[in-house]
Amino acid sequence: MIELRPFESLGAANHGWLDARHHFSFASYHDPARVHWGALRVWNDDRIAPKSGFPTHPHNDMEIITYVRTGAITHRDSMGNEGRTEAGDVQVMSAGRGVAHSEFNLEDEETTLFQIWIIPDERGGDPGWGARKFPKGDRAGSFVPLASNAANDDDAAQGALPIRTDARVLGATIKAGESVTYTPRDPSRHLYLVPATGKVKVEDVEAKARDGIAITQQESVTITALEDSELVLVDAA
Repeated sequence: MIELRPFESLGAANHGWLDARHHFSFASYHDPARVHWGALRVWNDDRIAPKSGFPTHPHNDMEIITYVRTGAITHRDSMGNEGRTEAGDVQVMSAGRGVAHSEFNLEDEETTLFQIWIIPDERGGDPGWGARKFPKGDRAGSFVPLASNAANDDDAAQGALPIRTDARVLGATIKAGESVTYTPRDPSRHLYLVPATGKVKVEDVEAKARDGIAITQQESVTITALEDSELVLVDAA
């Protein structure tokens, strides 16, 4: 099954400093058909104005992955962590039994990012945070794990950031006319693909930048770039 979820059909909330689109039910947006996709609970497409952001707020029992598309985001949390994550790079916060954090765009330009929440395998535990650079050149023509709990993914180029859930977050860049194939370990897995940029064909389904594509019951899936494209894929239980 491959289901296209056009960008125009996503939930929307514009707060002035934040222009957000929601692939799944979030805050005041609720769609009973789009509450989650397996363990994938949230995929927000955020545009954050310069010198603005999310003030300190709490989370618990959630794996929160931030993929920065343009600009940069600055993170601070109650564990004493502070870091700036730039375009193409990734940060992971395991909320565990509870953590408070803030996320600000301290840049002079708009920051755009995907924030992805995945339900953890177990509740509680110590919270944690980490960030890592993932050069886009290393992802040319193939999917590279960015955050994962799968065996051996921490041995990939630069190593995937660890997450506490049966899931992988992967990135790829492919040139127009090129294809990349992804094979989940089991067809029952829940895959969710979003082109950050470009236009692609997923098997016979065409998708443009920031559309969502929900995939399951596929032995493998082949993505062909109709334009130069940057891809983000979640493979979840």
